[in-house]
Amino acid sequence: MREQPIGEAVENDEREEVIAYHRGDTRAAIDTLLEDIRHLRRQLTLAEGAMSRGMTRGWRPSYDRD
Repeated sequence: MREQPIGEAVENDEREEVIAYHRGDTRAAIDTLLEDIRHLRRQLTLAEGAMSRGMTRGWRPSYDRD
């Protein structure tokens, strides 16, 4: 899959690439994406615990989309 800038809309061809990678199994594609979300949330939790409040000037990460 190609990387895209943050904020750029997801295009249909990217969805098709994800499904093709999983040989047409949409449930497997969704499972992989959900596992990725869980992994990234754990990484965000670890990063939050490691950084000082002064480093981020009081900013706290959000675990859900606004």
